[in-house]
Amino acid sequence: MTALLQVQDLDVAYVSRAGATAWALVDINIEVRSGETLGILGESGSGKSTLAAALLNLLPAKGSIRRGEILVEGEDVLRLGPVQLQKLRGGRISLIFQEPSAALHPTMRIGDQIGEVLRAHESLHGSARRARVWEVLAEVFSSDIERIARSYPHELSGGQRQRALIAQAIASRPKLVVADEPTASLDPTTQREILALFKTLREKLGIAIIFITHNPGLLAGFADRVLVVYAGRVVEWGPADEVLFSPRHPYTKALLRCVPAFDEACTTSSKSQLHGIEGVSPHSASLAETCAFAPRCADRMDVCQTRQPAGASLSEVHRVFCFKFSTDGS
Repeated sequence: MTALLQVQDLDVAYVSRAGATAWALVDINIEVRSGETLGILGESGSGKSTLAAALLNLLPAKGSIRRGEILVEGEDVLRLGPVQLQKLRGGRISLIFQEPSAALHPTMRIGDQIGEVLRAHESLHGSARRARVWEVLAEVFSSDIERIARSYPHELSGGQRQRALIAQAIASRPKLVVADEPTASLDPTTQREILALFKTLREKLGIAIIFITHNPGLLAGFADRVLVVYAGRVVEWGPADEVLFSPRHPYTKALLRCVPAFDEACTTSSKSQLHGIEGVSPHSASLAETCAFAPRCADRMDVCQTRQPAGASLSEVHRVFCFKFSTDGS
């Protein structure tokens, strides 16, 4: 069966005003199947948001895709014209931005903003469109539908604004929703509510989800697979249970030590001792054939300073990029 989304050998770079090139993503390969949830995990600056924008060909002017393919049901997003891209965005793939206050139009009512999405992708008019707006809002809000529809963004709480963004994202029934840190600005209780909403929508609508986060605890019991990114490169990927509860890459292990202990119910212990990762994350990905995490890695070896580790398959579904597991690590 053809994957819903395939990203092959993707490289993304930004160019500064002085003409310097900074690599944000290097050699990214991703596959997402219909109806599954893929977690993208990494600390700030690892390239997660750049990946989210690249999937919809929404990079800013100074960003560009230098190599690779982004295939949606076998169709290359990078070869689509403006009209085809407009149909793709919001129609087949939707992006939920990190900060709802910035993503929502401040002078439009929530119902009207959802209506604009429907106007762009659906042949609905007048009362039929308004009825659909109410239907979509009812899928993400349990009450006060009319008040929410008539409210401006500043009249809603942070959690309500995030739900409004989710309503926009699912309005035209896309097959894939890319959620870029959708709970980053929310309190823990609201975070759990938003995660529960994503689970419900996935089951009801059959959508696939790419959930981008720096918090491993949000992915436990939620994601099917997890892909860990460091300095613009994939360092480990596999089933969520294996990556989160039996991590193999030194960076994945270090990242998990930075958050309170969690379980598959996404509960944490306030008594857990927290650890930091020594050193500083690189400002950009490197094309050099060396391990980017080596300067911060307690397990680094001499070979880590000389070339990039090849991927090592721990099983048919779990892969890690580290000399500790690769056959060329001697």
